[in-house]
Amino acid sequence: MNKIILIGNLTRDPEITTTNSGVPVCTFSLAVSRRFANSDGTRETDFINIVVWRGLAENCHKYLRKGSKAAVSGYLQMRNYETKEGQKRTVAEVVADDVEFVGSKRTDDEGYTANSDEQTNSEPVVELEPIDDGELPF
Repeated sequence: MNKIILIGNLTRDPEITTTNSGVPVCTFSLAVSRRFANSDGTRETDFINIVVWRGLAENCHKYLRKGSKAAVSGYLQMRNYETKEGQKRTVAEVVADDVEFVGSKRTDDEGYTANSDEQTNSEPVVELEPIDDGELPF
């Protein structure tokens, strides 16, 4: 079984291209903190390349930006290629089956949210009253 689930922050804006047959493909890098601290007491970060295809690629390019938090699930793919100088290289990347936009809505300088073409309204935040645990039905 080859399954990977990651949560991290984008290290750069997503880049989108299309294949010769017109299929969109989006790439970005995700910074993921390791679960445990090293011997110095610091948590190291891994930078993982992500590849997204088709409609999900278009959505990632449209809504994600550098610093956005995202949850990615997919599989690990190893790819080989040769540089212009003739050196052989191997790349490990995650091919995403699903990308969840974890952070809050991104708003640009003109007041548009990342998931809407309508201007944002500055509606007041409604404060909810605390509920006594004894009133809960479970």
